[in-house]
Amino acid sequence: MAGVRRARVITRFRTQVSVAVQQLFDQTRPFGRLALVQVLMIAGDTLVTISLAGSLFFSISPEAAKSNVLLYLLITIAPFAVVSPLLGPLIDRSQGARRAMVIVAALGRAAVCPFMALHLSSLLLFPAAFVILILSKVYGVTKGALVPEMAAREAHLDDLSTEGGDHEGYAEWNARLTLLGTVAGFLVTIPAVLVLKTLGAPAVLYLDAAVFLAGAIAAFRLPSFGRRSDDSSSALRPRASASERHLATLQPVANPEVLAGLALNSMLRGIAGFLLFLVAFGLRRVHAPLYWYGLVLGASGAGALLGLMILARIRRFVTEQQILLGSAVLVTLGAILAAYVNTLWIQVLLALIVGLSGSLAQPSFDAMAQRYVPEDVQGRAFARFATRQQLVWVIGALVAVVIPLTLGEGDILIAVTAGLATLGYGISRFALRGRALPRTVQQQNRRRDR
Repeated sequence: MAGVRRARVITRFRTQVSVAVQQLFDQTRPFGRLALVQVLMIAGDTLVTISLAGSLFFSISPEAAKSNVLLYLLITIAPFAVVSPLLGPLIDRSQGARRAMVIVAALGRAAVCPFMALHLSSLLLFPAAFVILILSKVYGVTKGALVPEMAAREAHLDDLSTEGGDHEGYAEWNARLTLLGTVAGFLVTIPAVLVLKTLGAPAVLYLDAAVFLAGAIAAFRLPSFGRRSDDSSSALRPRASASERHLATLQPVANPEVLAGLALNSMLRGIAGFLLFLVAFGLRRVHAPLYWYGLVLGASGAGALLGLMILARIRRFVTEQQILLGSAVLVTLGAILAAYVNTLWIQVLLALIVGLSGSLAQPSFDAMAQRYVPEDVQGRAFARFATRQQLVWVIGALVAVVIPLTLGEGDILIAVTAGLATLGYGISRFALRGRALPRTVQQQNRRRDR
């Protein structure tokens, strides 16, 4: 029986990947072109991570690793000081700005990677890594704002009606893009490790420059959208009034659904960051072999792939809000089990659960934001979302790095945090049931529920 279930899961995964890959290779469609950019960008990010991992953590003592990791975590926060207040409004401002930002993000990283290769052993590595992170966040923010535009163009090409182009497809789009990026990250790891072992970290960065250059070429082929009144996106989303647009410009996360979802999803991201470094330093304190950390990372990746594989099927029966809540409940139960059993193998299982929950929650939250946030301010909105989520991720990681917790103590902390976040989100969802929402949101809710 277990073998039959395993075969079904494998078959379903192959089907999901096959569909996504077919769409990737269909370069006549907007989704295919965006998917190609996504694959190259995530592959490039993976190569950067592999090239830096040895020098920042595993090749030095735990004490030196802690100081390097702390510095790197602080650097990961800094890019959002640029992305959120400056680049977010720029992404929303002019025709073709979003495509231009993707091109700049790719070309910029293609130029910085060779510089990093020349300064891997000096302090100049950190400002170069800072620039890389800024450009990575620019792409992430822009991709979130691009999905509704690409979906509108797909609907236009398919000659869909207004009802046929509903926003329920956003979660599936986000999941497929993330699935393709995750698979690309796994696949590029093999040649990256071979290059790292034979030619060294600088060679990996030179390879990375070529990947990002290919990403820039792919970004040039993205459709450029204008702000026309007859654009098909206007058929997919009710247009906001002037007062609503002004409010959204000042606070694009003002929608209560988005606020509640952002809080819960940020907490799940923080737990993921905490678990990553809790296990890393916890394993080193008990002198566990390095392959245990590899098992944890592999389980997290496998959980992410599983979540992306089943998200579209789950979304047919429940809303994004329910998926978010279920993800948090799953993490809570997994952490309670891990704290009770308290073995290395249970940490591998917990990593799989956290990866699964994160891959369900993030595309669902993105779909909520793409539905409820006015299109004209989605660039700055996604910049703020990314800032808050990354800040919570770094805080979670810092707690694991600074405080010497055992694995069991860390599991208890995860269980308490996830449980409180789940309770808070459940209370907020109950309160929103009786709260009056803006007319445009009511229209969107009615359309979604049909």
